[in-house]
Order: sequence, then structure tokens, then C-alpha cells
Amino acid sequence: MAETKRDYYEVLGIERGADEDTIKKAYRKMAKQYHPDLHPGDKTAEAKFKEANEAYAILSDADKRAAYDRYGHAAFDGSMGGGGGGGYSGGFSTADFGDIGDIFSSFFGGGFGQSSSARRNGPVRGDDIGVAVTINFEEAVFGVKRDISFTRVGKCGDCGGSGAKKGTSAETCSACGGTGQRRVTQRLGGMQFQSTVTCETCHGTGKVIKDPCTTCRGTGKVRVPKTISVSIPAGIGDGERVVIRGQGNDGQNGGSAGDLIIEVNVRRHNVFERDGVTLYCEVPVTVAEATLGAEIDVPTLEGVRKYKIPEGTQPGTQFTLRQCGVPYINSPSRRGDLIFTVNIEIPRGLNERQKDAMRAFADNCGESNYPKRRRLIDRLKDLRDSMENK
Repeated sequence: MAETKRDYYEVLGIERGADEDTIKKAYRKMAKQYHPDLHPGDKTAEAKFKEANEAYAILSDADKRAAYDRYGHAAFDGSMGGGGGGGYSGGFSTADFGDIGDIFSSFFGGGFGQSSSARRNGPVRGDDIGVAVTINFEEAVFGVKRDISFTRVGKCGDCGGSGAKKGTSAETCSACGGTGQRRVTQRLGGMQFQSTVTCETCHGTGKVIKDPCTTCRGTGKVRVPKTISVSIPAGIGDGERVVIRGQGNDGQNGGSAGDLIIEVNVRRHNVFERDGVTLYCEVPVTVAEATLGAEIDVPTLEGVRKYKIPEGTQPGTQFTLRQCGVPYINSPSRRGDLIFTVNIEIPRGLNERQKDAMRAFADNCGESNYPKRRRLIDRLKDLRDSMENK
């Protein structure tokens, strides 16, 4: 009596309307659960693993799934008289399973059904090193030189980076022939798959050190403290980085060294705010200076500059000092502007004589001296008249 196959959707524990992502997740779960490497000699687990593979091979292919949904297993067992979508052969390849190689690479650590071109004994670039430095606001604007101390991984001086004791050398790994990888073939029932794994003898280097260097303990690398002088460019901003090429950790097998990446943190200023290359500040002036106009002192990063504000300057008025801002980082001869805002300070603690003078001043001013107030009064009058006429 022929064996009755279970419904493929039932095998994976999913609904018939399941999308591709759901099918893939269900298959991953079953493949991990019943993989023969986890259950050596367990025929039941092997059968479930094979059953899951068969179900996934059909349901992950749109055409095969459509045929299965219409005809069931008959679409693939030859009973359709050649009209089906092609039978399941009991074996599989990466062409049949699409991304199944990605799934099995998590089990075997390498490519599934194909050889990997990556070799750990090839040139490998060294890691970058990150450090942070904090500078003052003025230093960020005009640039500064700083000594930066850090620790990098460099070549061992005693063994020249080979990892072998002086006078000896590393030998080619006999287990992998110097490739750093081994090819593994496994069979499960009618299925066969191959994977490329890292050689466990040489750990992927292709070399074996029998007499290791005592200084670096066979690694060929040592940690070396280092201090270099770095020019932080004028105009650098808070959180920006300076990259020093080739000052990171040494590479492996002839690979280039990584970089030293310096993150610059800038302290806040108690007078100026910065937006790109533009500086901002507030300048307090007296009522008399704003009313009559005056030459006032304006702070800049180079010192105080004189600036003539016009008669009748209003609170919040902004004025610009050209080329007094931050240098452009790629063109330090060019600079942004300094924009200062006039803040009229109202006097406090007046004596009686000063108050009398202010009252006399107020009495001598008419509505024409306060155009904003006059406009507001006129608008309120128009609003009142319109409401009375309704």
C-alpha cells in the first residue's frame, strides 16, 4: 500500500493563504528543530526534516505552489500524465530551493551547495580606532593642535608579525592545505548537501604555529600606546570628526591599517551661539541709545567692535557684522557673519529726579512718536465701530 503524504501546509504548520515570509519562517523553525546534526541516528527526526524540505521546495516556488493548490500531490507524482509542474526528486540543489542556502549556512557556517570564495588568510584591513576630544568654542572656530593619546594593535616586533618564535616560522596547515577552509559533504536519505567550513585546525589562517612567540603568544600582534599631534581645522563643528588615515590597528596578511577617527566635542560659549558658520549674540542698549542712536560696543571673538545703531532702533532689531563669524572648514579664508540682536534694557531703581525726568520726557512725546501704538489704537477703534454698526 502506497504511503499517504501529509498536506504540505500541515507539514509546515501554516494556513493555505500564508505569505512567503510566513512559509520561510515556518521552514526555518522546523529545519532547526529536526536537523540531523542535532539528532544523530534519529530516523524520526530525519524523516521530519526530509518532509519539511519537500514541503518547502514546493510552497516556496510560486508555480509549483499554484499546481499543488489545484491538484494536490497528484501534480508531482506523475499521475497527471505529464501535465503537472514537475516531480519532487528526493534530492535538492540551491537552484530548486532559492534562498535555502542562506538558511543552511546558519547550521554549517559556510555556503550551502557552493564553495565560498572568501579566505581568511587573504589581506584584511585593520580596525578603525575611535577617540573623543573636547575643545573650547574659540578653538573650534580658529583651529587648534592637540596631542591625542590612544592604544593601537600593531605588529609584534619580536616575531615580525608572524606569531612564531624568533628563528622559526609558521607551517602550512596540513588539514586544509593552507586554504583555511574545508569542504564538508553530508547525505540524508536521498538528499546531499555540501558546505564550506572554517578549518578547525588553523582557525582559517592556513598556517599552524608550533613554537609561538612568547611576546605576542602567537598572535603576531601587540597593543602599543601612541601619542600623535593632530591639527583640528578651523571651523569644525560639535560632533564632527577628524580622520587620520593609517593610524588605526594594523591589518592582517598584508592588509592596510585602519584609521584613527577623532570625534570633536565643542564646549558652549557664554556669549555666542553658532549655526554653521554664522554666530549670534544679544547686545543690551539703553533707552536713550536706542531712541537717539548711538555708537555701541559689540563683542566678537577677536574683541570689541564699534557699531553705529540708528535713531529709533526697536527692540529685537538685528544687525550684521560681515566676515566676523566662523571660517568655512574647507576654505578658512572665507568666514560667515556675526548677527547681533539689540535688546533694550529698561532702567531700574530710579531716584525721584530721574523719575521726574522720565515723566517730563513722556509728557513731551505725542502719538506720532509711537507709530506702533497709534496703529493698534486705530485698529481697536475700527473693531469697536464695526461691532456697534451691526
